[in-house]
Amino acid sequence: MANTYTQIYIQIVFTVKGRQNVILKENREELHKFITGIVNNRNQKLLAVFAMPDHVHLLVSISPTISISDLVRDIKAGSSKFINEKGWTTGRFSWQEGYGAFSYSKSSLDAVVKYILNQEEHHKKRTFKEEYLEFLQKFEIQYDPQYLFDWIDD
Repeated sequence: MANTYTQIYIQIVFTVKGRQNVILKENREELHKFITGIVNNRNQKLLAVFAMPDHVHLLVSISPTISISDLVRDIKAGSSKFINEKGWTTGRFSWQEGYGAFSYSKSSLDAVVKYILNQEEHHKKRTFKEEYLEFLQKFEIQYDPQYLFDWIDD
């Protein structure tokens, strides 16, 4: 009997509701570990994660047994609950609706991991909005600007 073999690499990007800068450096590693646990518990493999104060990038190796939307839902719900229980924000924490998901080949993985782990340097030169719009253009994704994230400058 034949088995199913896949190689699917997805970068997932999502942002804090209201685009508030609430993910503090001192909490970043603990949040990364928590998100890693969620991904592992869903039997997926996390290759990289980095939380900026207002958004998160993840690179996952995902199997065809789970949809990207289900995995993102679990990550966002679990990490929101975790952040609220930790009391890291003054109000109720939540992620914005929606996310970006971008696929990569195995030959691109090293560059994508480096990109994700170098977010602090990267965002000294480019805003999250500029970065996200570049992803949409690079991957030739058609979009309606009114259905993108809420941006700080709007």
